[in-house]
Amino acid sequence: MNHHLQKVVRHLPHYLPLVGILFFGYWGFYTFSYDRIFQTAVAVGVAFGYITWGVVHHYVHKDLYLEVVLEYIFVSILGLVIIFSLILAA
Repeated sequence: MNHHLQKVVRHLPHYLPLVGILFFGYWGFYTFSYDRIFQTAVAVGVAFGYITWGVVHHYVHKDLYLEVVLEYIFVSILGLVIIFSLILAA
């Protein structure tokens, strides 16, 4: 089996929860498009889920460092800024 494919298969159990977090976040955001407050709550929940997933993922792989945690936090904040700007613009 290809080395790259082996790596993907080995990490698949870790990435499926992330896909689930993002999928249900998208679903919740779309389903509750009529309620901006609930959309905001969904976006914040996805951001916290993303950060939590990242911390757990790197902890399991023994490469959890402060820089990694800060990166997940900053990416989440950036995502929230984008989502909030879309919610407020609508």
